[in-house]
Amino acid sequence: MEENLSGLTAKEVLEHRERGEGGVSAEGITKSKSQIIRENLFTLFNFLNFLIAGLLLAVGAYSNMLFIGIIILNILIGIGQELKAKKMVDELSILNRPSVCVRRENKDILVELNEVVKDDLMVLESGNQICNDAVIVDGMLEVNESLLTGESDAIIKEKGGKLYSGSSVISGRAYAKVTHVGNENYATKLANEVKKEKQMTSEMLDSMRKVTHFTSFLIIPLGIILFLEAFFLRDTPVNEAVVSSSAALLGMLPKGLVLLISVSLATGVIRLARMKILVQNIYSLETLAHVDTLCLDKTGTITDGKLKVHSVIPMMEHTKGEADTLIQSYMAACDDNNATFQALKEVFPKNQIYKPVNKISFSSKRKWGCVSFQGKGSIFVGAPEKLLKSLNENAHEELEKGRRLIVIGYTEKIWENSEELPEEIQPLYTIVLEDRIRPNAEKTLEFFRREGVDVKVISGDHVKTVSMIAKRAGLNNWSEAVDLSQQGENIDYDELCQKYAVFARVTPKQKQELVKALKRQGHQVAMTGDGVNDLLALREADCSIAVADGSDASRQISQVVLLDSDFTNLPQVVMEGRKVIHNVTRTAQVFFIKTIYSVLVSIFCLLTNQPFPFIPIQITLIDACIEAYPSFITILESDTRRIHGSFLKTALSHALPFGLTVTAMIALFSLIAPFSAAERQTVMYLLLIVISMTAVIKSCVPFNKLRVFICITMIIGTFGALLILPSLFEVTAISENMAIYLIIGIAGSLLLLFVLESIRRMWKPEQ
Repeated sequence: MEENLSGLTAKEVLEHRERGEGGVSAEGITKSKSQIIRENLFTLFNFLNFLIAGLLLAVGAYSNMLFIGIIILNILIGIGQELKAKKMVDELSILNRPSVCVRRENKDILVELNEVVKDDLMVLESGNQICNDAVIVDGMLEVNESLLTGESDAIIKEKGGKLYSGSSVISGRAYAKVTHVGNENYATKLANEVKKEKQMTSEMLDSMRKVTHFTSFLIIPLGIILFLEAFFLRDTPVNEAVVSSSAALLGMLPKGLVLLISVSLATGVIRLARMKILVQNIYSLETLAHVDTLCLDKTGTITDGKLKVHSVIPMMEHTKGEADTLIQSYMAACDDNNATFQALKEVFPKNQIYKPVNKISFSSKRKWGCVSFQGKGSIFVGAPEKLLKSLNENAHEELEKGRRLIVIGYTEKIWENSEELPEEIQPLYTIVLEDRIRPNAEKTLEFFRREGVDVKVISGDHVKTVSMIAKRAGLNNWSEAVDLSQQGENIDYDELCQKYAVFARVTPKQKQELVKALKRQGHQVAMTGDGVNDLLALREADCSIAVADGSDASRQISQVVLLDSDFTNLPQVVMEGRKVIHNVTRTAQVFFIKTIYSVLVSIFCLLTNQPFPFIPIQITLIDACIEAYPSFITILESDTRRIHGSFLKTALSHALPFGLTVTAMIALFSLIAPFSAAERQTVMYLLLIVISMTAVIKSCVPFNKLRVFICITMIIGTFGALLILPSLFEVTAISENMAIYLIIGIAGSLLLLFVLESIRRMWKPEQ
């Protein structure tokens, strides 16, 4: 047998890799570096800005090309932030990668998952996760396939038995030949199929696409018409016509807002990565912040997947010292290491005092195990229905509460029969076990209840067990529980979702149907899962969340991976998402003001045959000092209120009064102001600055020290630049007559803003 179990040589491993039969890299969860660079560089937004810069370069308007520096800076910062987020995500992914024991050249060695090749010989024993499809060539295993099927009953696998990635070993030891690696594995195939059907959704990203597409549709025809009108109807020189037209077009593009969104999200992802929370797509942060229904699995989510001893009930008068010593010797001698035995070893710590002469491993098939000791007899550990003739009232009560019972018994015989039990087994203890609730589970469920997020518990376990776990965890509507195995074939999922909070005996397909029903009712649904049996539901959910202790497949498909396998960290993800959305929505209204008035003023100029009142360098100063500076300084502010309304509608509704006010003032001053063209442009530009600053100051309410500092430095910086470099920004000195008109314009603007804001609030009251 040794010759057959020798495994592959190092040379054969290399040959397998050259033929493409090696494992897949753990990278690929995130975008590649080249993909990040491409996506940040080759955009319609950048193309339009560089096109305008090219036209300005062609006519020698070099000072008005300063805006392109902001665009390049945007690109560099965006790439830098995404690369930083990628680096942290990849590092966490590597830490989360499992290792596999394989036999090569007659030695058992640990290798990384991506180093396993086809025909490798895996060495599997109790506690191992099966990472590759394989066939047992020697030995016997008891395997838990619940992550694949949802069924918790263990399955015996003997020589020739097929093993599937995503399952785990409960007991036994075996050598298994790898049949599939990488994307050919059963679990990975399922994950890849599900991935193809799941589309990432992002309200902010979709909103920016709508704005960019709308302005892009206007930019080219408006630019051409503005240029032709200036050149042919007003006899404007080519260079001046290009400069004037370019300013109108630049104002329509919300420079910096796309960057603000991506940088805000990437910053949130980096913060969460430091908390061991892996966000595999930055827009998932936004999605989870909008969730109003959270579906939780029981095992591994509300509970930590482990058991604890609730109580130890003595079954007879006995010499405690010797009996306990025998049990401790059993724990030291047995090969079992599942959750039940881990809990038992906390009460009866391993202590090899007596010499074992025969062992029968515990299996779910026989429901008992045994170790015999030389000269001392045998200790049995098993289910009460196997080791007891009848259950007493206390035992029945414990079962009704959803707890589990294990009986420890003794016989003086040395027992070697693995098929039958001896007629007389002296019971020593009944051990009452219960699932361990995660330490902060109750606090976490209370957080979601307080924040208006409805929590559903969906599990494949027995209804009593699931219901009691929900109660112990503090789920406020835990008593409403339903057993889906008793609901027949034609289940009304919509009615069940409205009526119940706890679902038991749920199949993988039923999990998916429950999520679908919740979405039909208008809910934003997040789903947590740890197994391949959860893939259908994870795909269907708006936001999918996996725990690191679960299957590779569930981690691959999920948008968020909890590396500590602790769902009590989910509030951190929600809070980070809320911070980003609130900060971006608050600052987006300032960016959209320029888009609104640029479109409206351009149309006004076309209709009245007037030049656009500003030049690119003037727009660039507003971009830098009034839009970008306050937005990026406040990016780390912590606003975690519940989210109401849509991003685009909210931002545009707040920007519209300011955009309309700017348009009205420019139209009025263009028609009636008794100044030269240069003086009129200066007055209108100063009015634009004041109205834009008012929008920033409004967005900073309520004030704090940082916001006050931002407002003061914004005012000083903007007007300081105009005082120091008036010729660069083409502003003239303020005469007494200009000052009077400017004061009247500011007063009129504030009055009009008050009226328009009042109308907006009446039309759409503040949430």
